[in-house]
Amino acid sequence: MLKSPTNSKQHLIIFTRYPEPGKTKTRLIPALGSVGAANLQRQMTEHTVSQVKELQANTAISLEIRFAGGNLQLMQDWLGSDLVYQLQGEGDLGSRMMRSLLNSFQSNAEQVVIIGTDCPGVNPQILATAFEQLHVFDLVLGPAVDGGYYLIGLQQPFSELLTNIDWGTSQVLSETVDIAQKLNLSVAYLPTLADVDRPEDLPIWEQETKE
Repeated sequence: MLKSPTNSKQHLIIFTRYPEPGKTKTRLIPALGSVGAANLQRQMTEHTVSQVKELQANTAISLEIRFAGGNLQLMQDWLGSDLVYQLQGEGDLGSRMMRSLLNSFQSNAEQVVIIGTDCPGVNPQILATAFEQLHVFDLVLGPAVDGGYYLIGLQQPFSELLTNIDWGTSQVLSETVDIAQKLNLSVAYLPTLADVDRPEDLPIWEQETKE
Protein backbone atom coordinates (compact mmCIF):
# COMPACT_ATOMS: atom_id res chain seq x y z
CA MET A 1 0.00 0.00 0.00
CA LEU A 2 1.05 3.61 -0.52
CA LYS A 3 1.75 4.74 3.02
CA SER A 4 1.93 8.34 4.16
CA PRO A 5 5.39 9.44 3.03
CA THR A 6 6.49 11.61 5.91
CA ASN A 7 6.89 10.61 9.54
CA SER A 8 9.81 12.87 10.36
CA LYS A 9 10.61 16.58 10.18
CA GLN A 10 13.53 15.67 7.92
CA HIS A 11 12.40 13.91 4.77
CA LEU A 12 14.50 12.44 1.98
CA ILE A 13 13.13 11.55 -1.45
CA ILE A 14 14.96 9.32 -3.94
CA PHE A 15 13.92 9.67 -7.58
CA THR A 16 14.52 6.48 -9.53
CA ARG A 17 13.15 4.31 -12.30
CA TYR A 18 12.28 0.63 -12.32
CA PRO A 19 15.20 -1.08 -14.12
CA GLU A 20 13.43 -2.35 -17.21
CA PRO A 21 15.82 -3.04 -20.12
CA GLY A 22 15.51 -0.49 -22.90
CA LYS A 23 13.68 2.01 -20.70
CA THR A 24 16.44 3.16 -18.39
CA LYS A 25 20.00 4.47 -18.67
CA THR A 26 19.49 4.58 -22.45
CA ARG A 27 22.65 6.64 -23.04
CA LEU A 28 24.65 3.72 -21.65
CA ILE A 29 23.06 1.09 -23.90
CA PRO A 30 25.76 1.48 -26.61
CA ALA A 31 28.39 0.49 -24.03
CA LEU A 32 26.48 -1.96 -21.85
CA GLY A 33 23.52 -3.22 -23.90
CA SER A 34 19.94 -2.72 -22.70
CA VAL A 35 20.15 -5.42 -20.02
CA GLY A 36 23.53 -4.17 -18.79
CA ALA A 37 22.25 -0.60 -18.59
CA ALA A 38 19.20 -1.73 -16.63
CA ASN A 39 21.43 -3.74 -14.29
CA LEU A 40 23.53 -0.64 -13.66
CA GLN A 41 20.38 1.32 -12.84
CA ARG A 42 19.43 -1.44 -10.41
CA GLN A 43 22.85 -1.43 -8.73
CA MET A 44 23.06 2.36 -8.51
CA THR A 45 19.63 2.61 -6.93
CA GLU A 46 20.48 -0.10 -4.40
CA HIS A 47 23.74 1.73 -3.62
CA THR A 48 21.88 4.99 -3.03
CA VAL A 49 19.27 3.36 -0.79
CA SER A 50 22.03 1.70 1.25
CA GLN A 51 23.71 5.09 1.81
CA VAL A 52 20.43 6.56 3.05
CA LYS A 53 19.82 3.61 5.36
CA GLU A 54 23.28 4.14 6.81
CA LEU A 55 22.32 7.74 7.55
CA GLN A 56 19.00 6.64 9.09
CA ALA A 57 20.90 4.49 11.58
CA ASN A 58 22.05 7.71 13.29
CA THR A 59 19.51 10.34 12.28
CA ALA A 60 15.72 10.64 12.36
CA ILE A 61 15.07 10.95 8.63
CA SER A 62 12.11 9.50 6.75
CA LEU A 63 12.69 8.06 3.28
CA GLU A 64 10.42 7.88 0.28
CA ILE A 65 11.07 6.35 -3.14
CA ARG A 66 9.47 8.24 -6.05
CA PHE A 67 9.51 5.87 -8.99
CA ALA A 68 8.74 5.79 -12.69
CA GLY A 69 8.12 2.63 -14.68
CA GLY A 70 7.18 -0.71 -13.18
CA ASN A 71 4.53 -0.70 -10.46
CA LEU A 72 4.27 -0.82 -6.70
CA GLN A 73 4.53 -4.63 -6.53
CA LEU A 74 7.64 -4.71 -8.69
CA MET A 75 9.26 -1.97 -6.60
CA GLN A 76 8.48 -3.79 -3.35
CA ASP A 77 9.78 -7.07 -4.75
CA TRP A 78 12.98 -5.27 -5.72
CA LEU A 79 13.77 -2.92 -2.82
CA GLY A 80 11.60 -4.35 -0.04
CA SER A 81 8.11 -3.80 1.32
CA ASP A 82 9.40 -1.79 4.29
CA LEU A 83 10.01 1.33 2.17
CA VAL A 84 7.50 4.03 1.22
CA TYR A 85 6.83 4.29 -2.52
CA GLN A 86 5.04 6.92 -4.57
CA LEU A 87 4.67 7.26 -8.32
CA GLN A 88 6.48 10.23 -9.83
CA GLY A 89 3.44 10.98 -11.99
CA GLU A 90 3.17 13.07 -15.13
CA GLY A 91 5.11 16.10 -16.33
CA ASP A 92 8.74 17.10 -16.71
CA LEU A 93 11.30 16.54 -13.97
CA GLY A 94 10.51 19.90 -12.38
CA SER A 95 6.79 19.15 -12.17
CA ARG A 96 7.44 15.74 -10.67
CA MET A 97 9.89 17.09 -8.09
CA MET A 98 7.52 19.92 -7.19
CA ARG A 99 4.69 17.44 -6.62
CA SER A 100 6.87 15.41 -4.28
CA LEU A 101 7.97 18.53 -2.37
CA LEU A 102 4.41 19.78 -1.93
CA ASN A 103 3.26 16.36 -0.70
CA SER A 104 6.10 16.27 1.82
CA PHE A 105 5.58 19.76 3.22
CA GLN A 106 1.83 19.12 3.42
CA SER A 107 2.70 16.04 5.49
CA ASN A 108 4.49 18.27 8.04
CA ALA A 109 8.06 17.86 6.84
CA GLU A 110 10.21 20.89 7.66
CA GLN A 111 13.25 20.03 5.57
CA VAL A 112 13.02 18.07 2.34
CA VAL A 113 15.94 16.79 0.26
CA ILE A 114 15.62 15.18 -3.17
CA ILE A 115 18.35 13.07 -4.76
CA GLY A 116 18.59 10.86 -7.82
CA THR A 117 20.54 7.64 -8.17
CA ASP A 118 23.07 8.69 -10.83
CA CYS A 119 25.71 9.98 -8.45
CA PRO A 120 27.60 7.21 -6.62
CA GLY A 121 29.55 9.73 -4.55
CA VAL A 122 26.48 10.64 -2.49
CA ASN A 123 27.18 9.28 1.00
CA PRO A 124 25.75 9.64 4.52
CA GLN A 125 28.08 12.54 5.33
CA ILE A 126 26.93 14.59 2.33
CA LEU A 127 23.27 13.86 3.09
CA ALA A 128 23.71 14.77 6.76
CA THR A 129 25.41 18.03 5.75
CA ALA A 130 22.50 18.86 3.43
CA PHE A 131 20.01 18.60 6.29
CA GLU A 132 22.30 20.55 8.64
CA GLN A 133 22.60 23.36 6.09
CA LEU A 134 18.80 23.57 5.83
CA HIS A 135 18.74 24.81 9.43
CA VAL A 136 20.53 27.92 8.18
CA PHE A 137 19.94 28.22 4.42
CA ASP A 138 16.75 28.37 2.34
CA LEU A 139 18.17 26.18 -0.41
CA VAL A 140 20.88 23.51 -0.57
CA LEU A 141 22.31 22.35 -3.89
CA GLY A 142 24.72 19.55 -4.72
CA PRO A 143 26.39 20.60 -7.98
CA ALA A 144 27.12 17.93 -10.57
CA VAL A 145 30.15 18.10 -12.84
CA ASP A 146 27.89 18.17 -15.92
CA GLY A 147 26.22 21.44 -14.90
CA GLY A 148 23.18 19.93 -13.24
CA TYR A 149 22.70 19.06 -9.59
CA TYR A 150 22.52 15.72 -7.80
CA LEU A 151 20.72 17.08 -4.72
CA ILE A 152 18.27 19.84 -3.93
CA GLY A 153 17.05 20.63 -0.41
CA LEU A 154 14.45 23.15 0.71
CA GLN A 155 12.74 24.45 3.85
CA GLN A 156 9.61 25.31 1.88
CA PRO A 157 8.41 24.62 -1.65
CA PHE A 158 9.48 27.42 -3.99
CA SER A 159 7.86 26.29 -7.22
CA GLU A 160 9.76 28.91 -9.25
CA LEU A 161 12.99 26.97 -8.68
CA LEU A 162 11.68 24.03 -10.68
CA THR A 163 9.87 25.79 -13.53
CA ASN A 164 11.25 26.96 -16.88
CA ILE A 165 14.46 24.98 -16.38
CA ASP A 166 16.15 23.35 -19.38
CA TRP A 167 16.33 19.90 -17.79
CA GLY A 168 19.01 17.61 -19.15
CA THR A 169 21.31 20.47 -20.15
CA SER A 170 24.48 21.92 -18.62
CA GLN A 171 22.48 25.02 -17.60
CA VAL A 172 20.32 23.41 -14.90
CA LEU A 173 22.40 24.52 -11.91
CA SER A 174 23.08 28.05 -13.17
CA GLU A 175 19.43 28.61 -14.09
CA THR A 176 18.35 27.39 -10.65
CA VAL A 177 20.85 29.67 -8.90
CA ASP A 178 19.68 32.65 -10.99
CA ILE A 179 16.09 32.04 -9.88
CA ALA A 180 17.19 31.63 -6.25
CA GLN A 181 18.98 34.97 -6.38
CA LYS A 182 15.87 36.68 -7.80
CA LEU A 183 13.86 35.18 -4.91
CA ASN A 184 16.53 36.37 -2.43
CA LEU A 185 17.06 32.83 -1.17
CA SER A 186 20.20 31.96 0.74
CA VAL A 187 22.02 29.07 -0.96
CA ALA A 188 24.45 26.49 0.43
CA TYR A 189 26.54 24.28 -1.84
CA LEU A 190 27.68 20.73 -1.23
CA PRO A 191 30.79 19.19 -2.82
CA THR A 192 30.67 18.90 -6.61
CA LEU A 193 30.25 15.27 -7.69
CA ALA A 194 30.09 13.39 -10.99
CA ASP A 195 27.02 11.67 -12.41
CA VAL A 196 27.15 8.39 -14.31
CA ASP A 197 25.15 9.05 -17.46
CA ARG A 198 27.39 8.22 -20.42
CA PRO A 199 29.85 5.46 -21.34
CA GLU A 200 32.82 7.68 -20.45
CA ASP A 201 31.40 8.03 -16.91
CA LEU A 202 31.51 4.31 -16.14
CA PRO A 203 34.94 4.43 -14.41
CA ILE A 204 33.36 6.71 -11.77
CA TRP A 205 30.97 3.90 -10.80
CA GLU A 206 33.69 1.24 -10.97
CA GLN A 207 35.95 3.33 -8.73
CA GLU A 208 33.19 3.97 -6.20
CA THR A 209 32.22 0.31 -5.90
CA LYS A 210 35.81 -0.81 -5.47
CA GLU A 211 36.29 1.26 -2.36
